[in-house]
Amino acid sequence: MYTNRMGSSQLDVTALAAEWLRALRGRRSQVAFSRRLGYRSNIAYRWESARCFPTASETLRLVAALGGDVRGSLVRFYRTEPAWLRETDPCSIAGVARLLADLRGGVTTVELARRTGFSRFAITRWQRGKADPTLPQLLQLIEYTSRRLLDFMASFVDPATLPSARSAWRLLEGARRAAYDEPWSHAVLRGLELADYRALPQHTPGWLARRLGLDEALERTSLDVLERSGQVRFTGSHYEPTEIQSVDTRSDPERARELRARWADVGVSRLRSGAAGTLSYNLSTISRADYERIEQLQRAHYRKLVNIIAESEPGDCVVLYAAQLLELRGVQR
Repeated sequence: MYTNRMGSSQLDVTALAAEWLRALRGRRSQVAFSRRLGYRSNIAYRWESARCFPTASETLRLVAALGGDVRGSLVRFYRTEPAWLRETDPCSIAGVARLLADLRGGVTTVELARRTGFSRFAITRWQRGKADPTLPQLLQLIEYTSRRLLDFMASFVDPATLPSARSAWRLLEGARRAAYDEPWSHAVLRGLELADYRALPQHTPGWLARRLGLDEALERTSLDVLERSGQVRFTGSHYEPTEIQSVDTRSDPERARELRARWADVGVSRLRSGAAGTLSYNLSTISRADYERIEQLQRAHYRKLVNIIAESEPGDCVVLYAAQLLELRGVQR
């Protein structure tokens, strides 16, 4: 997964919430849908016109009542089953609190309040399960903590069917394909954010290749891939990145493994060549329970790292971060 250093894209969470609720209604009329949910008023009209919204837990219970698999959707979002999901009903206020606390990682309440505009008091109550955010508030919190709001939506509904998400989803899918097809394109993309590159009088072919330590032909190929996938535009003097959310490359497990292996190979190659960097390893015998604790710690650490990257200014260097945790065991026959 790579992260947009410049931050989250500007998705309209109010429109997304209304469109998601509209998608849940399907072909039913607003009145019939409202009555099925037990409302005497036309609540569907009020939701879809953004006059009011259900809470986060009410929305997830609604998804479940209509036959949706909320737990399965969250597993698809995480690409694994987090420990909290095995212990808590995701459709409850407590479940929403666990989701928000988990996604927050190491981001402080003060920092999250600054990013979202919500009060520290409200955020604290939501994360402790003392109150329930509305659906748009939930979506905004997910965007600012995971930076994967579109992937969250995609685990419940096809974003291509939501007018407010359609364009951004098409761009995100294009970026995902580019990551698989030409992995170095995303290193080149990060290179375009360097302050040194932006300070050049104009784009100089080969400059990025020399800075990143790659072949000049690969620089040209990468820029072509980025331009065709809509991730960069040429301004007449420089290539400029377009804004995009974090790209999760785990949706295709086989290609994701290949991609991780390729970047691991890059790290090993640079290590062998004597490049500066930090590498540590630890071989240990531990309990299964502690192995799971370390997995959770690694995920929390990564989420904190992603938030640091997204807020980092100015762009002075392009870095590769790679961490691996695995149990050493033979293939079971």
